[in-house]
Amino acid sequence: MAIELETGLPSVRQIQNLIREETEVELKLVTGDLLAGKVRWQDSDCLAMVDQYDQSTIVWRQAIVYLKPRP
Repeated sequence: MAIELETGLPSVRQIQNLIREETEVELKLVTGDLLAGKVRWQDSDCLAMVDQYDQSTIVWRQAIVYLKPRP
């Protein structure tokens, strides 16, 4: 059974706004790695990001420490 993305959650809506506005974000992982780029899509398990070199990265939500817009 597929798990639906809960679009009523504030975090999901905020990420959808970042996607819609193509906002550059910084994402820190539990490993300490820092990723920068634009979020392209999200589902209930992952986020997809594209960096300045057009390289795509899929990140498991459980690996994220924080996500914030870049100044």
